[in-house]
Amino acid sequence: MRPLAVVGNANVDLILGPAAPWPKAGTEIIVDHDELRVGGCAGNSALAWDSLGVDYAIAANVGNDQFGTWLRQAFPERSRSWPVENVGTTLSVGITHPDGERTFFTTRGHLPLLTFDEVRSMLDGETLRGGYALLTGSFLTDALTADYDRFFEWADTHDIAVALDTGWPLDGWTEANCAATVGWLKRCRLALFNEVETTTLTGLSDPIEAARDLKAHMPEGAIVVVKRGPHGAIAVGADGGLSSVAAPAVSVVDTIGAGDVFNAGFLAALAAGMPLAACLSTGVTIASEAISTLPRSYGKPLSSFLQETGA
Repeated sequence: MRPLAVVGNANVDLILGPAAPWPKAGTEIIVDHDELRVGGCAGNSALAWDSLGVDYAIAANVGNDQFGTWLRQAFPERSRSWPVENVGTTLSVGITHPDGERTFFTTRGHLPLLTFDEVRSMLDGETLRGGYALLTGSFLTDALTADYDRFFEWADTHDIAVALDTGWPLDGWTEANCAATVGWLKRCRLALFNEVETTTLTGLSDPIEAARDLKAHMPEGAIVVVKRGPHGAIAVGADGGLSSVAAPAVSVVDTIGAGDVFNAGFLAALAAGMPLAACLSTGVTIASEAISTLPRSYGKPLSSFLQETGA
């Protein structure tokens, strides 16, 4: 099993809902569900890895308030070296809707203060050599993002394959944000984007063509994954071959963090040496389990997937 790490945005999510229709200003509505849980792409992926029973490292930070303390307690062993910033912890309030979609209200909080020097102090490059580092929250971690060149150089030095999931830009996929993302992909060996992000980045409506276009910007042997929600996922592999898996039909409870959970399953399977199609299937399976259960479940451990594939 190759080593795994995740770097970036771990924050607190307060999930409320479902809410429909959207309330008028100055009114109050009652919803059926509330849940305070670890959030952010890095946080969601780490929770899924915990459930899958795989080892990993996480480089993140927190604010100096009760939410920061609570967030660190969710990862008692792995959060010991997390820096505590002199601001409040980033909080996302997610309002779910009956169709499974959601609306977020998010504070800036601690995320913009995470630096490369802090990340490097939390990760042992030699321990991670030959493994995968999931880089997340690019449009939220301002200080780290400004230092991505140093992060990529550090990863290259230790032969760590960077898997990029930027998340959705706060100001949308502007020309500048698209150009920045393509520039980052030139230093990454894996891209993990959803279908809308992939087609928007490339200007191509077909997700397969869009994936191939992104791969053309990346190093030789790179893998591009396109997460397609209820339609499953596709990937253009290191050799240029196409893999595709369908998603099971499930009753959706909430889709928050579905792509992050997919990332965790896919990368864990890839680190375990499973074939690309099986990696896609692992990601889709645990993401489907997560979005259809309350309280959230991630299904069976990775060892079960390995037994099924003979990996």
